[in-house]
Amino acid sequence: MMTTTVAAPATATPAATEDKVRRGWTQHGLLFVAPFLVIYVAFLVWPTILGLRMSMSSVNIAGTNDNMVGFDNYAEAFADPRMWRSLWNTVVFTVLSTVPLVLLGLGFALLVHHLRFVQWLWRLSFFGPFLLPSAVVSILWLQMIYPPDYGLINGTLGTDFTWLTDPSTAMFSVVLTTVWWTVGFNFLLYLAALQSIPQHLYEAAAIDGASAWDKLRSITLPLLGRTTALIVVLQLLASLKVFDQIYLMTGGGPEDSTRPIIEYAYDMGFTGYRIGYASAVSYILFAIIVVVSLAQLRLFRKRAEGSS
Repeated sequence: MMTTTVAAPATATPAATEDKVRRGWTQHGLLFVAPFLVIYVAFLVWPTILGLRMSMSSVNIAGTNDNMVGFDNYAEAFADPRMWRSLWNTVVFTVLSTVPLVLLGLGFALLVHHLRFVQWLWRLSFFGPFLLPSAVVSILWLQMIYPPDYGLINGTLGTDFTWLTDPSTAMFSVVLTTVWWTVGFNFLLYLAALQSIPQHLYEAAAIDGASAWDKLRSITLPLLGRTTALIVVLQLLASLKVFDQIYLMTGGGPEDSTRPIIEYAYDMGFTGYRIGYASAVSYILFAIIVVVSLAQLRLFRKRAEGSS
């Protein structure tokens, strides 16, 4: 009598099964991110590459005269005093706006965090202006705050000063408008960070006899370090890219005292019709932003390693 043996089905090893699962997840993951990658490449990567090529050409706004000139546009930009003036205006605006925006955001957040009545009203008051478009903010301050004859500031002070047409005060006026408009974003980030600090830390400090200043200096500010680093980075990047409110309120004047580098690139490209040269100026700003971002990240990383 003959017997037949049936071979047991081969079972996959754990390693082979894991590799198969990983490949499946990779394929499905690529399918999920494919729409975003297509949009990212089409609207960010490709324009960046195209703009870099244009910065090395003499192309105009009509798309003609597209001759490669190498780094001549960059050499001209570095030798152009108007470019350096606009870059200096950008740096001045960044310094004058970043410091109060960080400090006021922190101060408003501390105030609202400790107030126990109608907190929603305080939050709305500080964050509300940030929701307004730049055009609305500019028109509001142009028509109601800064007019020399009936503006709110001159009416309160009893003066007739021209805030936006005097080169000595135009930049400060735009900075004041920007601080009023955008401080709500930093305030909201600080308020969320304050609400995440464990309350038992303050209770333990109170038992040890710590004063309010001691709690702020030893507990609140150190635990807000990461939030402060994030706000500083975001604020510097936003200030370096300033354009809207300055273009709408002063047009870069008076006497080019407020024109930032982005407006200078805009003027060269759409008023002077030199798209190649405007692209070169834009990439100079892009390089500066990259350097500032990398320097900040390295500085904050060293601080984090030193404190750990």
